[in-house]
Amino acid sequence: MLIIWRPLLFSIYQLGRRIESVVLPLELLQQFRSSDFPSQREYEKWQRRILKILETGLLLHPHMPLAKTEMAPQQLRKIIRGAADKPIETGKHSEPMQVLRNVVMSLACRSFDGSVSEICHWADGIPLNLRLYEVLLESCFEVNEETSVIEEVDEVLELIKKTWVILGINQILHNVCFFWVLFCRYITTSQLEDDLLFASVNMLLEVEKDAKATKDPAYSKILSSTLSYILGWAEKRLLSYHATFYRGNIDVMQSVLSLGASAAKILAEDISHEYRRKRKVDVAYGRFDTYIRSSVQNAFSQEKDKVIASRQSTKYQQNPLHVLSILAQNICDLAFNEKEIYSPVLKRWHPLATGVAVVTLHTCYGNELKQFVTGISELTPEAIQVLLSAEKLEKDLVEMAVADSVDSEDGGKAIIQEMIPYETEAVIANLVKSWIHTRVDRLKQWVDRTLQQEVWDAQSNKGHFAPSAVEVLRIIDETLEAFFLLPIPMHPVLLPELVSGLDKCLHSYIIKTKSGCGSRSTFVPNLPALTRCSPGSKLFKKKDSSRMGLWKTSQVSTTAGDGSFSITQLFVRINTLYNIRKELDVLEKRTISNLSNGGFVHYNNVGNGKFEDSVAGCIEGIQQLSEATAYKVVFHDLSHVLCDYLYVGEITSSRIEPFLQELEQYLEKVSITVHDRVRTRVITEIMKASFEGFLLVLLAGGPSRAFTLQDGALIEEDFKFLMDLFWSNGDGLPADLIDKFCVTVRGILPLFHTHTENIIEQFKTVILNKDEASAKSRLPLPSMSGRWSPTDPYTILRVLCNRNDKMATKFLRKAYNLPKKL
Repeated sequence: MLIIWRPLLFSIYQLGRRIESVVLPLELLQQFRSSDFPSQREYEKWQRRILKILETGLLLHPHMPLAKTEMAPQQLRKIIRGAADKPIETGKHSEPMQVLRNVVMSLACRSFDGSVSEICHWADGIPLNLRLYEVLLESCFEVNEETSVIEEVDEVLELIKKTWVILGINQILHNVCFFWVLFCRYITTSQLEDDLLFASVNMLLEVEKDAKATKDPAYSKILSSTLSYILGWAEKRLLSYHATFYRGNIDVMQSVLSLGASAAKILAEDISHEYRRKRKVDVAYGRFDTYIRSSVQNAFSQEKDKVIASRQSTKYQQNPLHVLSILAQNICDLAFNEKEIYSPVLKRWHPLATGVAVVTLHTCYGNELKQFVTGISELTPEAIQVLLSAEKLEKDLVEMAVADSVDSEDGGKAIIQEMIPYETEAVIANLVKSWIHTRVDRLKQWVDRTLQQEVWDAQSNKGHFAPSAVEVLRIIDETLEAFFLLPIPMHPVLLPELVSGLDKCLHSYIIKTKSGCGSRSTFVPNLPALTRCSPGSKLFKKKDSSRMGLWKTSQVSTTAGDGSFSITQLFVRINTLYNIRKELDVLEKRTISNLSNGGFVHYNNVGNGKFEDSVAGCIEGIQQLSEATAYKVVFHDLSHVLCDYLYVGEITSSRIEPFLQELEQYLEKVSITVHDRVRTRVITEIMKASFEGFLLVLLAGGPSRAFTLQDGALIEEDFKFLMDLFWSNGDGLPADLIDKFCVTVRGILPLFHTHTENIIEQFKTVILNKDEASAKSRLPLPSMSGRWSPTDPYTILRVLCNRNDKMATKFLRKAYNLPKKL
């Protein structure tokens, strides 16, 4: 267009006419003839185009609105329609041309005050003038290289500016149009030339200055329309900037951000300065906050889709990682890329760009994790893997958010509050607790079921302990090993709960192992009623059925536990409890080792990994079973040589030898069967039971037993034989241990070779001193104190009851009227 107008403009200047005082299309019609064109047809087409320009500038987009009563517009339309059928004669003196000129000039020279304007308004109506000016500005670019500016750009721009008066253009409209042309050129050339975008940004800065200084409504409308399109284009890319920009073109992103920010800022401007200040916050912060959150969400979705697609292609591989485990690492990488690549650019407009990005990633992943956790019903390696990956991701994201917002006004509190914790540790803890409860319940059921089948056979293994104990310890060991193999960070925290559950199951096993085996009270007979002897009546025979077995049949308890288990079975139970106690020490040491290997050397609750109830139960159970074994041997299994034989009838013919012989056989069984670490305890309990049984025979043997003063030496000799059995020439129990438990018997034996008169006097003295009764009153009957003692009146009374002596019999009859038989 400039090529055509140049000669014409030159002619106008030569004639001394001002460019704004002429209508260029009219001058063109008169300047050019049909001979200037290749053919008549080309000339006619050109003429119609010129008339179209006049129609557009004067009728369709006039500088001043047309009145409906004006005739000139109708005349011009008629001329233009006629030209479509027959070209206008454009000679200098042509009448049609004169008519056209008159009509055109009357329309072009109108003014708002009704006077005839010296300036012709034929191309300054909006938007025609802008479009024409845009076409003129396009001539600044090379035809063949659309992204390159011509060398004569400055000269051309100066020439173009001369059209301002015709087109109604000024500097601010020029800035808008030139900005638009640069931007459109960048778009239409496939956005290959970044310099065009940079130039657009720079030009928009000038437009922003103009917008602040100009309040023209027409200009504001033009600017609003232009910037709305620009903002839409920019936001389309910024709402998903991860898909458009990368490390190599981050400077382009900065330009787009500047473009969008400036466009939004200009559009938000208002007359009120206070309002502008508030809107500035919304534009600079709110919009960019939206860009970051939107793009990060889109990037997360794309990353998730990639991981799912990749996971499906590797689903046949052995132990493939779960989607969320892979996604956690990828999201962590995405966050670091955000911080390194995008945030430095975004921080110009949003100081917490990194924080907002990582918060968004944290929320997106949290939504996926929440769905995953909802679907977890049991602890699996995959579930732990996902939760630990999520925990690591959260830690990294929180650190990034805190580091990014440390200098903010609130120190980053608002950002951090948006990050709802994943609580993976609590989820893992709950899953592990469920895992623990399942394992413990299985063990409890196993214990209940297996103990019903256990036969306590000493031949089951070399250690003479129950196979079920080996199995229960194996299960506990495997459970602990499986627990420490769980890839979780809170072994010390959850270990006490696991050990507590296992301890309860094992303690239940221990309780059932010792239950039903009896105790001391099960086998020790009740004391017979007090009787007195018939002096000199040692002529009855030991096998008198009226006198034999009276102690056993009438006094020994017949509970379900007195003989339901053999001695060998009791030995196996003792060994079993000792083996459990020993293995618990190993388990506890292994537990501490596992904690140490896991980095929890100084953890305060390591002590909670002990099987305290089971250890205490083993100690108590071994003691209880040892005691039950001892009293069963003495008072049940050997009752025929103790209760039914020892000192029944003639002392010389019913001494302790048979009891010692059979007791020795039991002690040999103990030595063969019971573990050497608890053997001494069992033998000690048998010794204590034997000593107690010996005393019961002497003090509460009933009417079938009567002792003379001369029998005391034989009794002391028999007790020495009993002690020697346990000493076994130094191969048995230690002498000091034997001495410790024979004190009571040794203290009472002297009474059996003490004169009856002295015993009676001793009894009276003790009982009178104890009851503080008058010597003239009847002697009170002493009660059983619970312990035999040479100073105990009841013990002394029992000695008198079994004294085969007239003085004793007479005293007992006179003092208490005791019968001679039961």
